[in-house]
Amino acid sequence: MQTQTKGEFGGIGIEVTMENELVKVISPIDDTPGARAGILAGDFISEINGEQVQGLSLQQAVEKMRGAVGTPIKLTIIRQGADKPIELSVVREIIAIRAVKSRVEGDVGYLRVISFTEKTYDDLEAAINKIKAEVPADKLKGYVLDLRLNPGGLLDQAIYVSDAFLERGEVVSTRSRNPDDTRRFNATAGDLTDGKPLIVLVNGGSASASEIVAGALQDLRRATVVGTRSFGKGSVQTIIPMGDRGSLRLTTALYYTPSGKSIQGTGIEPDIKVEQPLPEELKGRVRSEGESSLPGHIQGQNETDEGSGSVAYVPEDPKEDIQLTYALDLLRGNKTDPAFPADPEKPVATK
Repeated sequence: MQTQTKGEFGGIGIEVTMENELVKVISPIDDTPGARAGILAGDFISEINGEQVQGLSLQQAVEKMRGAVGTPIKLTIIRQGADKPIELSVVREIIAIRAVKSRVEGDVGYLRVISFTEKTYDDLEAAINKIKAEVPADKLKGYVLDLRLNPGGLLDQAIYVSDAFLERGEVVSTRSRNPDDTRRFNATAGDLTDGKPLIVLVNGGSASASEIVAGALQDLRRATVVGTRSFGKGSVQTIIPMGDRGSLRLTTALYYTPSGKSIQGTGIEPDIKVEQPLPEELKGRVRSEGESSLPGHIQGQNETDEGSGSVAYVPEDPKEDIQLTYALDLLRGNKTDPAFPADPEKPVATK
């Protein structure tokens, strides 16, 4: 699978791959022209400015997307459940991606990690400090860490983000065919949130680095995971330069959570399953898809017929966000569940 880095696709802010000779949208980046135009995860782009995508490489398609800031680009979208192709016009912008968005929800700190880039940990630390400055410690009920629709990114940033909420413990390990090549990454002392209750939100759009964070905080009993099953992308790729002939992306290892569970093909199962209803106009048009449904994917050691993934949808209006509302109710004591708060003294079950 070829994947184009987020933010580089034509100045409209979508992460894509190539599937069945069409450009497939993995995830639109929050608050970018693509997201605002209504492009959804799972959409296929069949035409760019009236030209067929079929027969092009991913890089060639990307080149056709490029253009001057402020100029429009016409896309033809194929969406499962739609009666006919959807025509969209998107105006290009300079995509300045904020890795973390935050706000105060009354007495709760809300942290949305959009992507795992070089600045994610720094943005997260700044966001937590801002929330602390706005809400006194004795009034702050806890934090929501929103990883929904987060397609992943840099491994080191996933480790740093996990470490931000931990005092100790293994965050993640990578294991290849050779046991001697196993690498383990551990947390260091210093919880930026001072041990406040933490809820992590995930859905079918949470993949790779976001699954590492959710799995670490879940296994180490630091957080309660709420939402639906994540994407299940638990493989490690190594880029091998091949001189002027390009480079080779080779899968070399798999990610494992602290309890020894492989993410590949299974994803992260939430402690509390909360479905986000789809609006009528999107029913039949947003697919439930995970790594396990991709042709040629690596079979995960714990993969079952249930597979991975779930619907990847988050409403723009927080008032319509059932999953977020559920998390806020848990933190405020309006709802109760045996899985919340997470018990750090409870031993981690290993596999």
